Amino acid sequence: MSGQTNIVISDGFNATLFDELKKVPEFNVADKAKMSQEELKELLPTVEGLVVRSATKPNKELIDAAPNLKYIIRAGEGTDNIDKAYCQEKGIKVSNTPGANNNSAAEHAIALMMTVLRKTAWAHQSMQSGKWDKAAYMGNELTNKTVGIVGFGRIGQLVAKRLAGFDPKVLFFDPGNTNSPFDYAQKCDDLEKLFSESDIVTVHVPLLDQTRNMIDSNLLSKMKKDAILINAARGKIVDEAALAEALKNGSIRGAGFDVFATEPLEENSELRNLENLVLTPHLGGSTEEAQYRVGEMAVHQLKEFFINNNLLNEVKA
Repeated sequence: MSGQTNIVISDGFNATLFDELKKVPEFNVADKAKMSQEELKELLPTVEGLVVRSATKPNKELIDAAPNLKYIIRAGEGTDNIDKAYCQEKGIKVSNTPGANNNSAAEHAIALMMTVLRKTAWAHQSMQSGKWDKAAYMGNELTNKTVGIVGFGRIGQLVAKRLAGFDPKVLFFDPGNTNSPFDYAQKCDDLEKLFSESDIVTVHVPLLDQTRNMIDSNLLSKMKKDAILINAARGKIVDEAALAEALKNGSIRGAGFDVFATEPLEENSELRNLENLVLTPHLGGSTEEAQYRVGEMAVHQLKEFFINNNLLNEVKA
């Protein structure tokens, strides 16, 4: 059909929704929903609508190679992998899919907490090597612990809600949020106080200029020696060198990280060799349920933008 809009999905998509998108008569959708950078480069000269996750980084180089690009959708919430300022300069609109993977991200943060507290990842590795080191993997309960939540937006509040059954004391730090919907969650105006009083600190803020390397050696030094740090938000919020030092010298007990300053995490990264750090490869939104919701929202936004001239969930620089 002449006059079709060229759509590219670069980093993966729910198969059912991808098939649905390909049936839209107004769209010419690239055959693959997950492609290599080389495959993507071949399509850039004609692409008009681009849907990415975290792997594809629409920077100046990519945007300049796509002269017909009109619309980028981040299939997820964080858009720090997109050069939004340059998109605005070039007249390219950017949207995200807010809320679609919040529950998955919240659950993953809690999964990391439990993994570090109960040492299940290390015990699994030990068992696979033929050992039965029961005494080596004494853990800790989550019940009745003080959990400090840095950022009390949608995901931070979901973490608090999902933790309710563990009877926690919840402290939260969020300058933009003064109220808590939960009687067991108390606002803490002093971030150092939150770090010093919490048994578990979990990070749920976006990556902004004011949050970049916000968690540094000073904040880590305020934590209890038996406390743990969880980050399933964005890697550059935590100073990784300071984290590595705190874990090596035992000033904190452990940590669970899903996100990193450089992704994929470099093969020679010091973080890979720390025995008290659990690593996962940015899996926060990687559930079948979340990806269906994200894809459903992205399909709707593509139709609204290119067919109905209606821009939804715009994100600006």
